[in-house]
Amino acid sequence: MSMAVAGLFAGMALAFAGYFGGFGAFLLVAALGAIGFIAGRFLDGDLDPGDLFRRRDDRRG
Repeated sequence: MSMAVAGLFAGMALAFAGYFGGFGAFLLVAALGAIGFIAGRFLDGDLDPGDLFRRRDDRRG
């Protein structure tokens, strides 16, 4: 499945949640979608756990 189709499905899910469940349901679907996206990237091997908790490099000077 291409990223465009996945984005289409995500947008439709958010639209249905917002229309039928209100703003709270919209936020819940968006938050769970973000968590699922991060979990999927981790399981695919595209994301390491250290990437989420690593400090930024200090690039002074």
